[in-house]
Amino acid sequence: MTKTAAPAQSLGRRHNILFVEDDRRLCSFLCRYFDSEGYGTEAVHDGEEMWRAIRRGARDLVVLDVGLPGPEDGYSLARALKAQANIGILFLSGRHEPVDRIVGLEVGADDYLCKPFEPRELLARVRAVLRRVGPAAAQPRAAASRCIRFDGWSLDLESHVLTDEKGRPQRLTSQEFNMLAVLAERPGRVLSRDQLLDLTANRHWSPLDRSIDVMIGKIRRKIGDTGPVHRRIRTMRGAGYMFIPPSS
Repeated sequence: MTKTAAPAQSLGRRHNILFVEDDRRLCSFLCRYFDSEGYGTEAVHDGEEMWRAIRRGARDLVVLDVGLPGPEDGYSLARALKAQANIGILFLSGRHEPVDRIVGLEVGADDYLCKPFEPRELLARVRAVLRRVGPAAAQPRAAASRCIRFDGWSLDLESHVLTDEKGRPQRLTSQEFNMLAVLAERPGRVLSRDQLLDLTANRHWSPLDRSIDVMIGKIRRKIGDTGPVHRRIRTMRGAGYMFIPPSS
């Protein structure tokens, strides 16, 4: 395979790339190829391994598959990564539909490349992402956070933390947090089940089953939105769900 003329060292310090991909043969190829171009590389195969690798050391870029084994797909992992650090994310996926690329970019990815791919194109895209994210890559975000407050509760969209009226953190799964954030960021707007599927980037659900309704019920219980009339997350019959603005 022909090497590109400018190795990673010409960009400055050695950049570290984490590949998150369940195809182990592809991982082995990617690590060899990017090692030969002067990058530091590591490959893991699911979300849990990804978080362990992130904790072990700073990464400049995560190259992430969408369809991964385990409870969280690539979209959910990307959203959580972007909330925690200024880190580059590039999706490398076998999903070719335009909506998949759109959702990938909406959840925070810097680029999206479909399989099969030309290695030199992936290399060029990796370099472009690294130029955009700059030297702040993989560093914690500034303390200033975007928060949504309602009924004394605070939903921190940067740190992915929900706190109650007394400032106590409340336990939410990543899918529950994503669902609540999608609704709370669009107060007064009715979101259909199809829209919730796209915006939360959970392709495992179907708008025809009860998964969304069950999750909404869990979120309501956790934020104390119970009773015959829901104060915050309203069911709009035949249409979907709506987050009621705090002033209402």
